[in-house]
Amino acid sequence: MKKVIVACGGAVATSTVAANAIKDLCKEHGIKIEIIQIRMSEIESSCDGVDLIVTTARMKKDFGEIPYVNGMAFLTGINRESIEEKILSYLR
Repeated sequence: MKKVIVACGGAVATSTVAANAIKDLCKEHGIKIEIIQIRMSEIESSCDGVDLIVTTARMKKDFGEIPYVNGMAFLTGINRESIEEKILSYLR
């Protein structure tokens, strides 16, 4: 099972949209995931065992070995397919 952080400013509205899209994407491709939906300020303390970080806002911090994807495409629809492929490449 892959563990994915999905974060936004308040851990409610935009992260829920992205989290649901990622769940659907992974289900469609047979990837079992656990989503941790949090505020961006909580990412650093929640990284243990995480396979991917997706945020709906820009993030400049580097979390070393953990890959990061900006998930704004789930809100705008712009470049969504390429973001989905990027997410899948990290979770396969």
